[in-house]
Amino acid sequence: MGINCENVWRESSSYIEGEIEPGLRAAIDEHLQSCKRCAAVLDGLRNVVDLYGDERMAEVPLGYGQRLHQTLEERITRSRRGFLGWGLAFAASILIAGSYEVASSSSQHSPTRISKHAQPAAYPIPPGLKVLVSYGGKLFHLPQCTFIQDRKTAIAMTAQQAIQRGYTPCTRCLKKYLQAG
Repeated sequence: MGINCENVWRESSSYIEGEIEPGLRAAIDEHLQSCKRCAAVLDGLRNVVDLYGDERMAEVPLGYGQRLHQTLEERITRSRRGFLGWGLAFAASILIAGSYEVASSSSQHSPTRISKHAQPAAYPIPPGLKVLVSYGGKLFHLPQCTFIQDRKTAIAMTAQQAIQRGYTPCTRCLKKYLQAG
């Protein structure tokens, strides 16, 4: 199966998430052995995914990515979609993540405006579901989650109580509920 750089970039998200058919994965693996540019793009994307998945990083509101993607789609004409569209979306995501980090680090000194994209989303999680939150953490987790920041300080409560107190759901252990919404 012949594959080019554009095919790799288009399938990069599925490739990293492991949600790709074996034949296509093998073709991408073969391409990556000879294409340093594609290998660098995938390494960079993996780093972004790893950093975003680290709960110690600033959390963006649930649904933010979907709202960002929708806004970008509205602004890109149909004739210019393809790699240019995905490249712009990727670059915009990097810029937004960086500006969010800068804004959050300087927010102690000046108030910030909240855009329509940063509005909290309604979570499709059963309100009576038992969850854990850690002192100083920002997320709530299922009790068996391996990503609980400090299990020794974890407090049990319902999902509804956690949401009311400003915690957001862990996108790993509560994934099945978040995808359903």
